[in-house]
Amino acid sequence: MAVPAAVDLVDLALKATTAYERPDLGARLRQTRKRLADPNVRVLIVGEFKQGKSQLVNALVNAPVCPVDDDISTAVPTVVRHAETTSVTLVRESGTDDERPPERTEVPIGRLAEYVSEAGNPGNKAQLSYAEVGLPRKLLAGGLVLVDTPGVGGLGSAHGAATMSVLPSADAVILVSDAAQEYTGPELEFLSAAMKLCPNVACVVTKTDLYPHWRRIVELDQGHLAAAGIQSEIFPVSSTLRLHAAKTQDATLMEESGFKELIGFLLRKVVARADDLDRRSTSQDVRAVAEQLAASMKAELKAQEDPEHAEALVSELTRAKARADELRQRSARWQTTLNDGIADLISDIDYDLRDRLRSIGREAEQLIEDADPADIWDQFAEWFHQQVSSAASANFVWTAERARWLAGQVAEHFAAGAEVALPELRFDNSGEMAGKVNALEQPQSEKFGAGERILSGMRGGYMGGLMFLMPLSLIPGIGIAAPIAAAGGALLLGRKQLKDEAKRSLQRRQQDAKNAVRRHIDEVTFQVGKDSRDMLRRVQRQLRDHFTELAQEVSTSLAGSVAAAQKAVKTDASQRDRRIRDLKAELSRIDALADRAKALLSSTPASITQGTA
Repeated sequence: MAVPAAVDLVDLALKATTAYERPDLGARLRQTRKRLADPNVRVLIVGEFKQGKSQLVNALVNAPVCPVDDDISTAVPTVVRHAETTSVTLVRESGTDDERPPERTEVPIGRLAEYVSEAGNPGNKAQLSYAEVGLPRKLLAGGLVLVDTPGVGGLGSAHGAATMSVLPSADAVILVSDAAQEYTGPELEFLSAAMKLCPNVACVVTKTDLYPHWRRIVELDQGHLAAAGIQSEIFPVSSTLRLHAAKTQDATLMEESGFKELIGFLLRKVVARADDLDRRSTSQDVRAVAEQLAASMKAELKAQEDPEHAEALVSELTRAKARADELRQRSARWQTTLNDGIADLISDIDYDLRDRLRSIGREAEQLIEDADPADIWDQFAEWFHQQVSSAASANFVWTAERARWLAGQVAEHFAAGAEVALPELRFDNSGEMAGKVNALEQPQSEKFGAGERILSGMRGGYMGGLMFLMPLSLIPGIGIAAPIAAAGGALLLGRKQLKDEAKRSLQRRQQDAKNAVRRHIDEVTFQVGKDSRDMLRRVQRQLRDHFTELAQEVSTSLAGSVAAAQKAVKTDASQRDRRIRDLKAELSRIDALADRAKALLSSTPASITQGTA
């Protein structure tokens, strides 16, 4: 939720940049204004299949917006946000960089299950990006957006990999697991990776009304989180009790449902934290703009008040401008750090992906070598897809971590020890990365069937019979023994022919399976590797443009300071006093703007409505 005081402050600062003819500073503030105008605070609801994610969303908004049933699982993300009237919109994004607006289709809310459930839209054959549900709810009025995601199945599933790639764009993540059992290995693995991309993570244990031992499960889960070094709150809840309590207005049941604590977390730790971030970033931007606006005035005022030292001041400002201009050069230290860092990072990320996939390939080929691919293919293909998806997800997490570290290094070298704002790095454009890890295709080699075995046995027996019969028929007096011996030879050689052909058929199937694995790994390496490189190039452009603009702002301010100081030298004594008074008045106004920006940090967040009906 945009803080009104922050919006008003940015608007005032924009007027100042127009009045003082600094359009370059106005561009920065317009970006700040645009960020404040986006009220969305995205919370991803994630978890394994059939853990109660959709019912949790329904209970939070007190409305049956997400389809829930024993045989229904979510296939398409459902985004629930505030609206004046209830509505459902299906969204298809182009998935390309041509910035075309997504295709949006309105549907009745009663038909939502046809598009977002696995039963109505298996495997997302409709190619939907997400479904958007608008609801008039006070809980959502502050900008809170709940995203019901498909079951992640851990890092090693297609849904899990896709979810992992959008985590950097989320303000918070809620992992849902029911009270039937303690956390599994895949859940803990997913949580650990999620914390690296979105530190604001909470855990919800659902269905406490169905399992009397839920307190023991929560205790075990807390132990698992502590052992894994994951700092996250756990909220045990019952969505059924919450919905029934809201319907009957039963305060006791509402308390027992556990939703009061969960809603408090969403309002205080998620929505309010987003407001705090808005205030901090706005305060920092406005103070930086005020400092740039005041720079030339302070230089002129100093020259007007002390004309004898004006020349020395001009020389000092000229040297400072030269240093600022150097920051815009490609040879600047921060530019070198950025370019070398991105090159090293691309190399490291590519090696990491290839190393992970090569290990998977070796293990896969060993599994194929130890069994008949025709007998184990379904289980093998599922295992292989999980391993490849997990490798792509882990590679993505590491890429995001290293990119953030590099951004800090660049900022340090740019500012030479001074504090400088970092851009908000966007990794969500690579959200299609995991979705491009397709399933392994089964090779077309056929198994050695009954018909082939009969023909092969007959062929071997025929040749074997001839081999024995022809020499024996040349021996005088052998008589009836020759056909019997030939039949025995035919049987022996026919059996050997069968075994040899079955072995060759198995080896062909194994080789075809290995080739399929190698081709698939090559395809994944090519596609995912390209996506990683593209993402890092976007990060490079973001950092380059951000710091270049900062250097340009400083250079422009110093150029104005030099010109103002030089002008002050030529001012005669009769005009000097009046100019000093004017400059002090202007600086007083700018200082007042900076003081309002500082006060924004200590301001009390706007009151958040506690109602959820």
